[in-house]
Amino acid sequence: MPEFFLELFSEEIPARMQAKAAGWLGDISDGIFHGLDPRNVKVFYGPRRIAMSCTIQPEKPGTIMEARGPRDSAPESALVGFLNKNKASRDELSTEGGYYILRRAMPSVPARDFILDNLAEAVKVLPWPKSMRWGQSGSFTWVRPLRRIVCLLDGEILPLTLGPVTASNETEGHRVHAPGAFTVSCAADWAAKLRAHYVIVDQDERKRLVQDGLSEAAAKLGLTVAPDDGLLDEVTGLVEWPVPLIGKIDEEFMDLPPEVRELSMKVNQKYFALRDAEQKPAPYFAFMANLEAPDGGATIIAGNERVLRARLSDARHFWDLDLKTPLNELLPKLDRITFHAKIGTQGERAKRIATLADEIALLVGADEKTAIQAGTAGMLCKADLVTGMVGEFPELQGIMGGYYAGKNPQGWDGALVGAAIKTHYQPKGPSDDVPAGIVAVSVALADKLDTLCEFFRIGEKPTGSGDPYALRRAALGVIRIILENELRLNLKPLLVDADGLFDFIIERLRVKLRGDGQRFDILDAVLAAGADDDLVRIMRRVNALTVFLASAEGKILFAGYKRAANILSFKTPEDEQMAAQSADPALFVAPVEAKLFEAAQELDKQLKRLLAAEDFTGAAQKLTKICPIIDQFFADVIVNDPAQPEISLNRVRLLYEFCTRINDIADFSRIAG
Repeated sequence: MPEFFLELFSEEIPARMQAKAAGWLGDISDGIFHGLDPRNVKVFYGPRRIAMSCTIQPEKPGTIMEARGPRDSAPESALVGFLNKNKASRDELSTEGGYYILRRAMPSVPARDFILDNLAEAVKVLPWPKSMRWGQSGSFTWVRPLRRIVCLLDGEILPLTLGPVTASNETEGHRVHAPGAFTVSCAADWAAKLRAHYVIVDQDERKRLVQDGLSEAAAKLGLTVAPDDGLLDEVTGLVEWPVPLIGKIDEEFMDLPPEVRELSMKVNQKYFALRDAEQKPAPYFAFMANLEAPDGGATIIAGNERVLRARLSDARHFWDLDLKTPLNELLPKLDRITFHAKIGTQGERAKRIATLADEIALLVGADEKTAIQAGTAGMLCKADLVTGMVGEFPELQGIMGGYYAGKNPQGWDGALVGAAIKTHYQPKGPSDDVPAGIVAVSVALADKLDTLCEFFRIGEKPTGSGDPYALRRAALGVIRIILENELRLNLKPLLVDADGLFDFIIERLRVKLRGDGQRFDILDAVLAAGADDDLVRIMRRVNALTVFLASAEGKILFAGYKRAANILSFKTPEDEQMAAQSADPALFVAPVEAKLFEAAQELDKQLKRLLAAEDFTGAAQKLTKICPIIDQFFADVIVNDPAQPEISLNRVRLLYEFCTRINDIADFSRIAG
């Protein structure tokens, strides 16, 4: 099969756009090349190029085109319209089933012609997040000015034209080390020659070189690189020829909060933070040059150290300035910041969070003094939004408030309040830790619950297509904070004026369980057994039942329940009312009937005691005693015996009692399987 190869060479493509763009090229191969049976598709991306290669059939096979026209009794005008639309003549038509049918043999199409007919339009509409126009006509848009196109089919140039550029077999290597054009004949030749011209085209290889190069350079100083997958991906998209270098941070800046120092390095300069043997911040930074300097990088390092010094001097200015004003003195400024037009200001929000944090702290066992600290932290948690540092680095909101509250306490416990403010946005994602400690937990919960309640109150709920206020993430944060801290908390009283919010939180719990590979149908079964808004209790019940159902006894019981439930499929409410009456022991015939009756009565007593004590594992274990009895019941007894209607009804009542007792733990009818 011939190889198709395409390279689109341009000025620098933003790193964040490269992977998606290359993915689009791969999608094109599966789309417009579908008739050519593309195989071995591989995409490449880097700072100045995206490319793809694949093998395809030498031609698109011929087909039979078939189109159904109007009815054979339709007006002449309808037939003429159909013929004109398909550029067909009357003698090409046949009639079948009362309709005109057009069948036409479509010839095979050489791959070269097929590509030239279809590829340009497909590539032109690549959905870049941002694009620009250039050239004399200004009609062609691309992410950056397109400079060269390599388009080859089995080594032959396909004259693909995009805007002002027509394809050739020429590309370019490294801008500094190997300027100028050279020819390539295929994908392998392209990759090999670019490597010789100081360009690593495979992004995965380039990423490994960046990661390994940084680690080796740091290790020479006894240091390690602080993990940052996002920065690693970004730097991989910025360099064609990775060369790791290490710079030094002036000691005067090492007393800045590490988040300030490292965010400034990352956002502004794409530097990696380094750690010492104790995993503490080291006075060094690592970065990637895009060339091999004659002096080993000394000049480049000096230049980057000078730039970082200026950046950190700015950060030092904000830090020192912010510390002069205690957080509580910034609160009036929050009254001038609108959080949401229908919800109010950040100042109003802070007051609500403070009240709710105080309430939550008391509910989860705090004494009055600790609850006051939680309320104070709630009131102050948004104050850093008006500081200079957060104005410069919005990513540090909450973190800076934590430092400022701890450094400059005004009658509050700096350690408790500072830690609570610092972590109150957590968890921000599935891999993020949850806050710990009563004060921190209370503030983080209050922040998220206030957000959820207020947006639900004004009807701004997530939809299938969007969640602009990240309410799903907030709900998942509530769930994780409660479960991971084992907080015994009734949620519903905290969800004020928020219709449907508890159901929304439970739905996020279902999603979480599904994502964790757990059964969410058992959650539904537990919730159906009785109203409960204590997530810890709910999940303890779910976990105990999950373990039981996975056991041999659980499988027997579940099979027996399903069989009983099928028999108890009532046609009318009156039928169910009849079945709900107590079974009469005087009508028992088989010994197993009495056994099942007695076991159900005993189970009722035991389950009430165990469930009241929240011993859900014990309750599940009690079910094991009735398992062999229900199994024997179905082996020994015919429930619906037309010859003995009174006995049959009594057996139905016995099964109804059995199912009712089982449903005290969970509604087994909600369990799949």
